[in-house]
This record gives sequence, C-alpha cells and structure tokens, in this order.
Amino acid sequence: MSVMTYSAGTKTLTVTNLVNTRAGNQRERSHSQDMDQFFKLKRPDEVFEIIHQFAPAGEETIPLEDSLGRVLSQGLIAPEDLPGFLRSTMDGYAVRARDTFGASEGLPALLEVTGEILMGRSHGIEVGDGQAVKISTGGKLPEGADGVVMVEYCSLLDSETLEVSRAISPLENVIQPGDDFEQGSTVLKEGHRLRPQDLGVMAGLGVSEVTVFRRPKVAILSTGDEIVTIDMQPRPGEVRDINRYTLGAFCKRLGAVPLYLGLCPDEFQPMKRMVEEGVAQADTVWVSGGSSVGTRDLTLEVFETLPHFELLVHGISISPGKPTIIGRSGLQPVIGLPGHVASALVVAEVFLTRLISRLAGYSDPIDRFSNKLEAQLSQNVESSAGREDYIRVKLIEKGDGLMAEPVFGKSGLISTLVEADGLIRVDMNTEGIYKGQTVRVMLFDQVDGGHG
Repeated sequence: MSVMTYSAGTKTLTVTNLVNTRAGNQRERSHSQDMDQFFKLKRPDEVFEIIHQFAPAGEETIPLEDSLGRVLSQGLIAPEDLPGFLRSTMDGYAVRARDTFGASEGLPALLEVTGEILMGRSHGIEVGDGQAVKISTGGKLPEGADGVVMVEYCSLLDSETLEVSRAISPLENVIQPGDDFEQGSTVLKEGHRLRPQDLGVMAGLGVSEVTVFRRPKVAILSTGDEIVTIDMQPRPGEVRDINRYTLGAFCKRLGAVPLYLGLCPDEFQPMKRMVEEGVAQADTVWVSGGSSVGTRDLTLEVFETLPHFELLVHGISISPGKPTIIGRSGLQPVIGLPGHVASALVVAEVFLTRLISRLAGYSDPIDRFSNKLEAQLSQNVESSAGREDYIRVKLIEKGDGLMAEPVFGKSGLISTLVEADGLIRVDMNTEGIYKGQTVRVMLFDQVDGGHG
C-alpha cells in the first residue's frame, strides 16, 4: 500500500478514502469467498442429507373427518380390542361347532332353532347343546356359540328344525375380539400419512380427533425487474410471473400451503423486507431470482441478514438448477431458486419434494424417483461428467413398451415442461446414455406423498 502524506485540512477526506478502500477490499474478499464457496458444489446426495436435517413444522389436533392425507405426529395405540366381540363373517346359523362334527350331505346334523340375532342385539340369547340361532354377517355371536354354519349348508325342515350338511371347526366363519387390533397394540406409527382405511380403523376405535403435523406454509417470492403480474401486458423485455404459479401448484400437490409474497425488484431493501415477512409468516421461504446480473448474490446477501443464518448449499452439481441456494435462519429453511421456470421446477421436483415431506413430518422423505416408469431411450443423450443431468422426456408407446423421447430446450422455456411427461436422470459419473438403453422416468403427474 502506498503511504500518503496529508495535511490537517485533508485528513478527513483521506481517512474517508481509506475507509472506503478497506470497505471495497472487504466486499471484494467477501464476494471472492462467496464465489469460492459457490463453486464448491454439493452433490445431490449431500443435498439430500442436508434437507433431511430439517424438522417438522409443528403439530395440531384436527377432527377425524378432516385428517385424510395428513401425517400423524403421534403413533396410535389401540385403546381397546377391535372388534370387541365375536362377530359372524357369514349369513347362517350360530352353533356349537361340536354339534356339527360328522355332518355331511348324506348324514346331516339336526339342530333346534331357538331364535334369531338381530343386528346390534344379542342380549338374553344363548346357544345350548343341539341348538342353533339365525345370524347375519357382522352379528354378535350369542353366548354358548363358537362358530357359524354358512346358510348354503343349512335347510329348514320346519320352523324349529335345522338340517346342517357340513361340519365346521371351532371359530369357523367368526372374527375374534382383537383380530383386527388388540388393545395396547400399535395401530399406526408416527410419520404415517393417513389413507381412507386408516380413518376407518380410527373410527372403529372411537378416535374422533387426530394429532397431526401441520401443513407446511411455503412463502414464495418472485424477484426480477423484468417480472410483471399475469394480468399485465408485458412491455418489451418484461415477462409474466410464472414461478409463482408453478411453485404454488407444486406445493399444493404435496399438501403444503403456498403463501404468495408478491413480486420484488432486484433491490436489496425491498427483498430484505419481503423475505423477513415470509420468515415471520411461513415455515420456509423460496425466492426465485430474476435474470439481472448478480441476482443470486443479492439473494444470498439478503439471506445473510436473517437471524442466525447459516449457508448450507451454494450450488448443486446438477443441470438444470446449478445456482441453487439452501440455508437456514434458525431452524427455518430458506431457498434461493433459479429464475428460469424449468430450472426452478426441476429443483423443486428433485429436492424440495423432500423438504416439504420433512416439514410435513413424514417418517421417510419422499423420493420422486422411488416409483419410476421404465422406458427405452429414443436417442443418445450427452452429459458432462461430474454433474447429474435431469432430462425432460416425452413418453411414446411403441409395441409392448414405452419409448422416452428427450425434449430439449433452454431452461427459460416453459414449453419443454408442457411437452414432457417426466424426467430421466443421467448419473454424474457417466458421460451420457445410449439410444435403446432402459431408463427410469419420474412422472410429472405422479401423485406424491402416497406412502407412510
């Protein structure tokens, strides 16, 4: 550094210049450090591990009828046996099984009919030796009975005499107490996503309210000087806001609740204010960047002003979607997404599906590639070693199988997503996939969250 001689009259100016120079050098070092960290790209598997560290958003208690698709925050223990009594699984006659031993068409057993079990009633009715009581499916077996003879093997000789042409064993055609679930047994585990049959078993056990994880609230902010609302006619150089709707619909499909923060220019203070608003109102904040130079740096600068901020990811070794930011403010994840619609949605499908599943409390994160459709690739696909490529493909029926036809295009084009049926993944340790090779396709219209 050159040494400057200055007089008292110029001292203030010189010190100011020195402070400015130091501040400029600090900004340059900070920017250089950011760029160095940016190029320390995380592998997708490393990003998955980072996402898995986030905790569920919280819990709430809701009525049983509103719980479909929600995720249990507490396991369900059976408070009683289900069913709580011996029930018939057939229409027929309740009997003592030993009274039918040896019965056949040639030598039927003869039993005395002493009554009928009405649904929901059995009080005062008993079955003694050589007796039978008429019963319907689901009826409670009367005292003394231990089995049911199907009506197909019974015939009435008169109003009080029953002919049985087939022997039964004890507890045949009968559901015992606790056959579904015994008192004290685990019915459903924490982290299980509730299906219609799960609501059924809870109803059978008398559970009227369910404690579940809250639906995650996702604050979505679209940034860029060139972005306008969809009700406006864009001027030259402007585009309508697409990411609000694609990302919002993506969240809804997974059961999350999108919270739209609006549009923000590429300016620090407005972005800071809107991100802080999102952190205060939602469980996670997603910022999709504009196309202006330095926007990704601006997003990170804003994130760095948040309380207890920690940068976890600044770049992922994938295409599209490399300039993705993942950080946290305290326990809340904050995400910086590419502005290009295809890049943002691919990152959402691959990574943010897992994030939402973590915030929603799933016991295991949802993997969009866990249930894939197989097809043959229609042409060679090149890739760069050292990164994972996610290629949009269209499925075409060919013979008895499916052909995956790549849909190529730049990340700013929405048409590539509209034309495609899903994605294929090109492993980072390869340089491409050959024509005719079997690939697995992650379908865009696949219903997510269908596991527990």
